Parts: sequence; structure tokens; C-alpha cells
Amino acid sequence: MTEPEWKLDYYVARNGKIPFRQWFESVNDEKALLAIEGRLARLRSGNFGTCESIGNGVFELKIYYGPGYRIYFGRKENKVILLLCGGTKSTQWKDIRTAHAYWNNFKEKQK
Repeated sequence: MTEPEWKLDYYVARNGKIPFRQWFESVNDEKALLAIEGRLARLRSGNFGTCESIGNGVFELKIYYGPGYRIYFGRKENKVILLLCGGTKSTQWKDIRTAHAYWNNFKEKQK
């Protein structure tokens, strides 16, 4: 019996923009885009792979390609992942702070 797929959802900022989508669309390397899309497909199927908690309900997925792409997300509810933002190894600390801010904003809006 196959496990049900996870649903991927996007964090929407206060200004109406979708940070993850903006980041994804800014990646100019076709192979990198394929690697990121493949990683998201595995995530949908429940294969979290190289994934670690970075605190307060936020997780970091690592993609071992190019500059070391990262995807930041939180678990919104059962089987629903909220994609917060993305980045690379060189912007990791700034991206982690941003991901935490987005996650905290999302949780506040849920109250």
C-alpha cells in the first residue's frame, strides 16, 4: 500500500509575494532547477533525505549541487509542508533567520 503524498504549500508574505517561488525563479542554472525540482518531488513522496531541524519548527533540506542549494520549510499540518524560502550555502545564516521570521509570521496569522 502506497503512503499518501505530502502536499507542498507556499508561505505568502505580508506584501503578497511568495518568497520561495521568487527564489526558485531567480535560479538561472537549468541543472540546478532540475535538482531542486527533483528534491521537491522526493519531498512530496515523503522522502525527506538530508533534512535537519534548525529550530522552532523550521527545517533545512540540503541539495548537493552547485553552490549547495538549501530549501527551508515548516510542517503546517499533517502531511502539509509550507515552503518558506531557499538559498545557498553562502547565504545560509541569513536564510535561516529569514525562514524563522517567515515561520513565526505564519504561526501568528494562524492564531
